[in-house]
Amino acid sequence: MAVPKSKVTRSRRGMRRSHDSLVAGNPNECANCGEMKRPHHVCPACGHYDSREVVAMVDEVELDEDAA
Repeated sequence: MAVPKSKVTRSRRGMRRSHDSLVAGNPNECANCGEMKRPHHVCPACGHYDSREVVAMVDEVELDEDAA
């Protein structure tokens, strides 16, 4: 069984974990609709990437109450 040779101090443990923190995202404004989106990703609101439509978006789907 693996057993530590010596105690890891709080300082050394903290230095090891110094790069583990999460960073906030860097959202950009969509050139087409103005919504915030992740850089180099398709806009989830309008489906555009690099000023062209990549994903066709459906406005709203009507469902009957009987079908659901």
